[in-house]
Amino acid sequence: MTKDEVDVAVIGAGAAGIAAARWLRDAGVEALVLEARDRIGGRAWTDAGSGLDLGCGWLHSADRNPWTQIAAEQGKIIDKAPPPWMRATAMIGPHSAKMEGFREALMQFRERADLAGDLGPDGAAADFLQTDCPWNALIDAVSTYYSGAELREVSALDLARYDDNGVNWRVAEGYGAAIADHGARLEIQRNCAIARIDHHGSRLRLDTARGSISARTVIVTLPTRLLAERPELFAPLLPAKAEAASQLPLGLADKFFLSLADAEEFAPESRAFGKIDAAATAAYHFRPFGRPIIEAYFGGETAAELERGGPEGFFEFAREELAALFGARFKQRLAPLASHRWGTDTFAGGSYSYARPGMADSRSALAAAVDDRIFFAGEACSVADYSTAHGAYRTGVAAAEQALAALALATRPRSVRSKTDG
Repeated sequence: MTKDEVDVAVIGAGAAGIAAARWLRDAGVEALVLEARDRIGGRAWTDAGSGLDLGCGWLHSADRNPWTQIAAEQGKIIDKAPPPWMRATAMIGPHSAKMEGFREALMQFRERADLAGDLGPDGAAADFLQTDCPWNALIDAVSTYYSGAELREVSALDLARYDDNGVNWRVAEGYGAAIADHGARLEIQRNCAIARIDHHGSRLRLDTARGSISARTVIVTLPTRLLAERPELFAPLLPAKAEAASQLPLGLADKFFLSLADAEEFAPESRAFGKIDAAATAAYHFRPFGRPIIEAYFGGETAAELERGGPEGFFEFAREELAALFGARFKQRLAPLASHRWGTDTFAGGSYSYARPGMADSRSALAAAVDDRIFFAGEACSVADYSTAHGAYRTGVAAAEQALAALALATRPRSVRSKTDG
């Protein structure tokens, strides 16, 4: 360890941790970031070999997303072409002629679900499916892409609170690369997993894989699965945090990239669903950025099942679905390119959070500070921008502001503190 005593320790060098540490540094407070991985970025990861985003890839609500400006200031190219799911003309394959009915059914479902907050107690998003609608299975499949879980598992109120303005752009050099570059000059200890945060005394003691440090404040940005499954991380225990985290599990959304021979047959940024009558199907994005590849999306229970079979399971599933769409010989044009199984990732345990039915308010409970010195950040702490890197950014900044306020209060002479200071 380069330091054994700090004002602020940040646990995790993902989007939230990087945002918090940068905000603190710009305010004149150096923070020590402790990262369990040998890389930074967390669930934002641009693979160095392929240049592909294996984690988050779209700048959602891009015109108000802070990462858009950050990436642009880094000199990266912001691609503002609309995503294929927002262009009816992007759909290809034998199902394309039927997709207008699906788009209408999906829009009506979302309109009904958006009323969840006005209709009494929170329930499952599946409650807003229309009985006997022929598109319910595909609507459920799409839920696994954006929530990482099937509609029966997802809080309707949480889904209604999600705020997206429909502007979706990309970073040509990689979203993960932009986030990692934002943290490039921070003081980060890699390969430094946290074992325990002891908050018995006047200072916090953090036991890590590389020794112990003392901190006045700490910002915790760990994924909810780790917080839920490791209550012993805090001493004394923080059962309310473990409970909140358990109600915000990480859904699963995996990408599998395939190289495509003779790719020019397909228009850049085109799209197809493997099936339209089943939830166990993938969405296929052809030639993103014009590259000769297919980006396949798998979510929910389908992704979890395929993860057990390793990369070969994903490849075989995609080959069979694509062959059913474009003919048996299409298999010969495909080869595996890059992927990552987020569910089996030791330091993540999933892709992004969703709230269980009835548990939408767990996000605020997770974000609440403890003793004005343990602060929490990460996409799961965001009420309206959860599951996104910009949600993680904003919660990281909020936690940094809380830490700055706590440090300022601690250094003020007790004689000049107001009664409201405590």
